[in-house]
Amino acid sequence: MASRVPSPSPSVVYAGFGIRTAASLIDSVLMVLITAPFPLLLFVLPSETAILGLSTAFSALLVIVFWSWKQGTPGKLLLRLRIVDADTGGEPVLRQWCLRYVGYVLSTVPLLLGFFWMLWDPRRQGWHDKLAGTVVIHSPRRHALARRPTTQVGNAGVGSPPSVLGHGRSLPRSPR
Repeated sequence: MASRVPSPSPSVVYAGFGIRTAASLIDSVLMVLITAPFPLLLFVLPSETAILGLSTAFSALLVIVFWSWKQGTPGKLLLRLRIVDADTGGEPVLRQWCLRYVGYVLSTVPLLLGFFWMLWDPRRQGWHDKLAGTVVIHSPRRHALARRPTTQVGNAGVGSPPSVLGHGRSLPRSPR
């Protein structure tokens, strides 16, 4: 469920539990397909524990790389969601991505309470979001990004990139 609550910009809509759960289900199916060949490593590696460790490390690396590259996983991107810095609305840094992944584990341990937390949080943050200082937002539609305000005089605004959020507004970028 999407929610409009005070945010860094009035046009930001936080992604709620339902759509984020759908994105996670999509990602889970993709991850199972990608890691399905790992049991074949039993013929090469000495133990199941080694394979489990390798599979877990590979999954973590894959997720963090995807977050860093696209600000979301394939499921989030398919459902038009983006992970952004909670304070600036900019792209999170590597430290935040790593904390977010650790937060996934912490959110899972007490009967998934860290994920259910977003049901009553005003910014729809789970524990992993709070730990990393991130929020998940709905991305603006592409056609909204392509629209530029028209002016009466000359080429004012022509050639300038559309804002991140459309409608002439964007959140400030985080310093790198």
